[in-house]
Amino acid sequence: MLVVPLEPASAELQVSNSRFLSELAPADSVDDARAFIAGRKAAYPEATHHVPAFVVGGGNSVVEFCSDDGEPSGTSGRPLLAVLKGSGLGNVVIVVTRWFGGTLLGTGGLVKAYSEAGKLALASARRAVLSPSIRVAFNLPYHLYERARQLADGSGAQVRAETFLEDVGMELEVPVDAYPALESRLTELASGALQLRDLGRGVLRIAEQHPR
Repeated sequence: MLVVPLEPASAELQVSNSRFLSELAPADSVDDARAFIAGRKAAYPEATHHVPAFVVGGGNSVVEFCSDDGEPSGTSGRPLLAVLKGSGLGNVVIVVTRWFGGTLLGTGGLVKAYSEAGKLALASARRAVLSPSIRVAFNLPYHLYERARQLADGSGAQVRAETFLEDVGMELEVPVDAYPALESRLTELASGALQLRDLGRGVLRIAEQHPR
């Protein structure tokens, strides 16, 4: 099962007056990763370097990327990618932005700084697993709404949409392995009158209960 970031994370490091800002985010595609990298560059146009790395995909279709972005060859992008790969996370992109402080760090100093900046952001990142999911929609009376929410929360489902008109409309995304039990409980709650409409399949990002 692929372990991924649950949400963005960041950390800062100061080395000999140079500031290193390390930011990571989930990236479910190469386009997502490249968009995040472009966003960091646009956010800090005055910075000296924006060193990126990402790992996207799983199994035999993993795409890896890194760049030194103007730093001496091999001193930033490759060490950052090595840290990323060593974390065990997939579908993740990281950018370490550097503001030069006037003191040259040397080859070893750069490798250490970029590696440490990456490790700090990774240490603060909450982890999740990707789980196949089923998306469903249904309507139910108002007096059953709170209980339905409790059942959904207890199954690990995520509420994607709600409408409040003559009755309550709900759209849920449910882990595949939890769906049969939730379907049974919702049907029982509505005394068999509930009709679940299949909206297709997806993938859920579920927080790890016991992060590494």
